[in-house]
Amino acid sequence: MNTYELVVEMKMLERRLTLYEEKYGILSQDFYDALMSGNLERYDEYDETRIDFSRWKGIYETWQRRKQKYDDQIKGQDIGETLRLQPAY
Repeated sequence: MNTYELVVEMKMLERRLTLYEEKYGILSQDFYDALMSGNLERYDEYDETRIDFSRWKGIYETWQRRKQKYDDQIKGQDIGETLRLQPAY
């Protein structure tokens, strides 16, 4: 996956993360930290939150992997050569 594809996919994932952040009122990083530390276990009994939390976690972990790959790629690239220049509209 090239840098451009990573950016596009990360932005799509961020849009999905935003929906959960707005629904539950916290940022994805804070949600993920609380979930991984076991602070959200009391919500396991509710079907909606259990399903939402599972999806939110998966989307966030995918975003993290893409971000790490992007960071790794961008370090080894000349930004001037990486930029995609679009024609003026």
